[in-house]
Amino acid sequence: MKVIIALFLLTHSVSFCQSALQKDIINIEDQLIEWRRHFHQNPELSNQEFKTAETIAEHLKSLGLEVETGIAITGVVGLLKGDLPGKVVALRADIDALPVTERNNLSFKSEVKTTFLGTETGVMHACGHDTHTAILMAVAEVLSKNKDKVKGTVKFIFQPAEEGPPPGEEGGAKLMIKEGALENPKPDVIFGLHINAGTPVGTIKYKKGGIMASVERFVIKVKGKQTHGSQPWSGVDPIMISAKIIDGLQTIISREAKLTEEAAVITVGKITAGTRFNIIPESAELIGTVRTLDPEMRKMIERRMKEMSETIAKAYGGEATISFRNQTSITYNDPELTDKMLPSLQKVAGRENVQLMKATTGGEDFSYFQEIVPGIYFFIGGMSPSDESKGAFPHHTPDFMIDESGMLLGVKALTQLTLDYLNN
Repeated sequence: MKVIIALFLLTHSVSFCQSALQKDIINIEDQLIEWRRHFHQNPELSNQEFKTAETIAEHLKSLGLEVETGIAITGVVGLLKGDLPGKVVALRADIDALPVTERNNLSFKSEVKTTFLGTETGVMHACGHDTHTAILMAVAEVLSKNKDKVKGTVKFIFQPAEEGPPPGEEGGAKLMIKEGALENPKPDVIFGLHINAGTPVGTIKYKKGGIMASVERFVIKVKGKQTHGSQPWSGVDPIMISAKIIDGLQTIISREAKLTEEAAVITVGKITAGTRFNIIPESAELIGTVRTLDPEMRKMIERRMKEMSETIAKAYGGEATISFRNQTSITYNDPELTDKMLPSLQKVAGRENVQLMKATTGGEDFSYFQEIVPGIYFFIGGMSPSDESKGAFPHHTPDFMIDESGMLLGVKALTQLTLDYLNN
């Protein structure tokens, strides 16, 4: 009889705990949306997120967390110690906005203006980082109210400059790691998410192994010989050479990369050359990005880009040099950890709404955290049902829009992952 009573009390205790936790999550939705709208209306660029960081830190301190600020310039780390000893889970959100002028007609539309790299522009959360920040603040509040269910420690990492620090500056995940964000204590695992405007609300998408590409920034400098535009035979045209190089680079992808194994992309995003319509300039500069999902393919592409640039330039009488700078590594979901935690995602979204996805050639510096500790990065839906037939505007565009009803699933997912990992 005592055993039966004990089992009854245990079963109902667990049930009560779950219902109390769920109630706390449901009750925080209004505040979640309010936080998101505040950040959306007050966006800040990479390494400039001072007011954003202040708002985050004040909230974490109000919850009684140990809080450290100024990591990687504007990063914030909060530490929640549960009532019971155990492992350490890190949760990460990115907090920076983009130099994009918003076109949406929202009551909380961003009207912030700035000068970015010499160009007047608006500032906008055009990738959903405002939602990520609000989601992690909500998770911190929910878990702080349920410390009795936390067997271990939760580290909340609010990371600046995911979009990349300004030229000449350090920033982002690399600098957070350099300045100790993954120390004292070191996490056993790390979880992160990204809201997606093209994924229906209520859906979670995941992939074991490489889910997002490594990102390389390249610069090709082409040297020619300046001359009058009416006498091209008197010089060497670096603009024409640049055009030939761009054309050649695309054949690396279309004819040399094994695209049936993994995707790869080479994009030239900027060309600078010349001063006047009637002068063939002395030099040109091409700036672009390489995206790969396989380390060996990455090495091959970089080698062939160097060979092709130099050879093409030489063939037309000029010279070319190329340099690469790593922006992110491959975002790699630990396969064993992903298998272990998949049921947690299915609990909160339903098995049918947790879907396997193909890798994307977008990049994420969350990858640097995953190089230190095993991690999982996944996507949650932010597309309104009304947009499913016509499609949503892409990320990083002036019309980018998120359905706020999708954010609560992010709170549920991170909370469930944390508790299941620590308690199991």
